[in-house]
Amino acid sequence: MTDTPGGNELWTRDGAELAAGIRAKEFTAAEVAEAFLRRIDEVNPVVNALVDVRPDEILARAAELDRAVAAGGPLAALHGVPVATKINTAQRGYASSHGIPAWADAVAADDAACVAALRDAGATLLGRSNSPAFAVRWFTDNALHGRTLNPWSAGHTPGGSSGGAAAALASGMVPIAQGNDIGGSIRYPAYCCGAVGLRPTVGLVSAWEPAGDVEFDSPMSFQTMAVQGALAWTVGDLRTATRVMAGADLRDPVGVPAVPRFARSGPIRVTVVRDVGIAKPHPSVDAALDTAARLLSAAGHEVEEAAELPELVEAARLWSLLLFEELRTMLPEIEMFGDAGVKDSLASTFRVAAEIWGEQPTLAAYIRGYARRGTLITRLQQYLGADRILLTPVSAEPPLEQDADLAGDDRMREVVAAQWPLQAVPVLGFPAVAVPTGPAGGLPSGVQLIGGRFREELLLDAAAVIEAGTSRSRPVIAAAHG
Repeated sequence: MTDTPGGNELWTRDGAELAAGIRAKEFTAAEVAEAFLRRIDEVNPVVNALVDVRPDEILARAAELDRAVAAGGPLAALHGVPVATKINTAQRGYASSHGIPAWADAVAADDAACVAALRDAGATLLGRSNSPAFAVRWFTDNALHGRTLNPWSAGHTPGGSSGGAAAALASGMVPIAQGNDIGGSIRYPAYCCGAVGLRPTVGLVSAWEPAGDVEFDSPMSFQTMAVQGALAWTVGDLRTATRVMAGADLRDPVGVPAVPRFARSGPIRVTVVRDVGIAKPHPSVDAALDTAARLLSAAGHEVEEAAELPELVEAARLWSLLLFEELRTMLPEIEMFGDAGVKDSLASTFRVAAEIWGEQPTLAAYIRGYARRGTLITRLQQYLGADRILLTPVSAEPPLEQDADLAGDDRMREVVAAQWPLQAVPVLGFPAVAVPTGPAGGLPSGVQLIGGRFREELLLDAAAVIEAGTSRSRPVIAAAHG
């Protein structure tokens, strides 16, 4: 399952090539949509990455886009490019099911701001990507839509919670996918499936969603840590999708009033952070860091190793206090509507978190945690300055075995420790990108780049260097029969 698919079929091309070809009238948006629908028919029965794919609507949208090409007017950046949206994000006329059977008919009346931005940019919304129930596992399985497989290995997680998005990218069902991230839900699936994924600065991409039948008051951790963003197969497509989705939106309580644009000048300073004393990196993770550091150094960037960066340790540990104390208030709803997997996983995670913060953290501890968060942000922002980024693991382990979070508290303790690089970033609200460095042991491997607030372009420049020096392939997936 490691050979590059042959030929030059439309589904093998990235979004930039597709948009350029449609603009130049080399092929039509309808032909692109048909090619990707055929690909979905071939491999989605095996991978189960996309749900609620509606060919008639997709082809009608493609025909509309082709009429715009024929009219000769200006075309937006993603004109005719297939994009997947996630089942926990509002898309007009589709259920925001969160993978929960009781919410299967919770059809959105309008688009979330990030989905509207993709639609306005000319994207063909090709299907809904699968996620775990309530989007709170690093594994993608739920009682409504079932399990999503990693296209590289059925025995390993495709990541979560945007696991369907990453699996769809790796198997060629879409070149770009929308996702969201509060604890690694964009970056970890990208890592597990060999794609790229950017968690933007909090507020850069609007998190506004239309109110449903019951208005949801977003907890503080959701407002300060959760982001909407993109995953893609190439850094170039990731950059385009992020630029398209970024926008001023004061409906979002932390939305920026204007989108900042920063131009980079001179070389990037790169600090490698391998091990902060929480989980020793697996040899393949160390090798990925070596590869990325070598490529960045060869490109003229200053690379140094950090002996320690205690702010990252504190941020990773604060994640399990600030987020989980708010999740605790949602446990009755999770108990009522959640499946056995999410209930068992959360119960185990709470027991592991209690080893750090106690069985019932006090309100004072929670308040002090948020106060400490501000100090950590200031310290790290000063350290990073205008031109420094951090090079870290995405996870201290290779992609986890399926349902590792259900294998008991001892294994859960290891899982939580391994994911420290994913946990630290949301607490800080900083941007971070996961970029592959090539396969290791038959599975994808990669690294995380962390930057200061609104330094997405800096991170994408560095990610492009790593991508250019890395051999890329997609897994070969046997088509389903019968």
